[in-house]
Amino acid sequence: MTRYAVDESTGDLIAIWGTGLGDVAVAVGSVASATPRQRFELAAALSDLSAALWRCYTHPASAADSMDVNTEGWRRQRTRDGFSNAIAVIRTPNLPSDRGDLVVSYDPVEERAHRLGRTLHQISDPAVTDAVLVDIEAELKAVELAELGDLSGRAAQAVLLTREDASPVQVVAADQVLTADPLGGSELLLRFDPTAASVAAAHWLQAAADVVAEMWDGPAVEVVEEADNIAALPHATPTAVLELMELGLTPRRAVTYLIRNAMAIAAGVAIDLDDLEDRIAEVRDLAHRRGGSDPDPEQERIRLTPLDPQRPARDLLEDLLTGISGCRLLYAEYADLPATDGADVEDDEDLDERFDALLDEQFSRLVRARAAADRSRLL
Repeated sequence: MTRYAVDESTGDLIAIWGTGLGDVAVAVGSVASATPRQRFELAAALSDLSAALWRCYTHPASAADSMDVNTEGWRRQRTRDGFSNAIAVIRTPNLPSDRGDLVVSYDPVEERAHRLGRTLHQISDPAVTDAVLVDIEAELKAVELAELGDLSGRAAQAVLLTREDASPVQVVAADQVLTADPLGGSELLLRFDPTAASVAAAHWLQAAADVVAEMWDGPAVEVVEEADNIAALPHATPTAVLELMELGLTPRRAVTYLIRNAMAIAAGVAIDLDDLEDRIAEVRDLAHRRGGSDPDPEQERIRLTPLDPQRPARDLLEDLLTGISGCRLLYAEYADLPATDGADVEDDEDLDERFDALLDEQFSRLVRARAAADRSRLL
């Protein structure tokens, strides 16, 4: 979301949003004509409206279980449809009656637009109103572009957000990045919606794990965990994704299941009671095997999700990319040494970099072939 602040030294209103590399700040306009309290109320109202707009992106109607009347999906779609009326609502907001009565909307975007409009009404400066409306139009456009998979300009803030669903356009684009270089996925953290990029990364992680499993002669679901014995890796999340796909889930379903569960936990809700019961049983079993009747809070804790609930999609993407690198680590333990013009690599430190490059190329070629052969699971 875009956050708004007031530069007290100049009286300017500033809009700030994050990107994959840092924050961007732009001047919205001068609010020197407003009182100090009105300036901060305006900044707060703008930030609240931006949060409601971007929630339509992170919680699309397409991710809801139903679109029937009065269901969550139906409400989300009505809120999203209200984007076209936001500017008009800000221009003519609901105002208190002579008796102090005020009509309040149940729709989060519409009501926040009314609140912003009432704040502008109190300031009563046409220049401030015009500047704010121009900025809100840019914010609306940014959300719309992000929904279409275009994360350029102001829409770049979507790379820091967690979306319940994955844009097909972004999934295809992320897949192309990994096709070009299965080990070069760091670009995905800068320019792509992390949920969509995670779908593509899960597909490539499975391809990498399958390639290494055949050489290692072990199960693909344990490849990343085995690589953790070579170098410390966040293996729990990639392993969870591999386990879900082994059960038959597509990369999209595996990723969105983990992300939606983490988002619900962040909101204080456990949506997978079977999984929660399994985790509780594991902790109690561990306590029993250690000789205690009850879990030791210092030793056995229940982790409700392998993801960071505050940034689940980005956390998942980071771990999946690390998981692919972990597959490369284990691959190096079992792969035939690539040709090095007859030189003895083990005795010539100058050839280390070339050896690693050849091994990367060999690994990438095999993973590309496996990913292409199993591409149907991604589509």
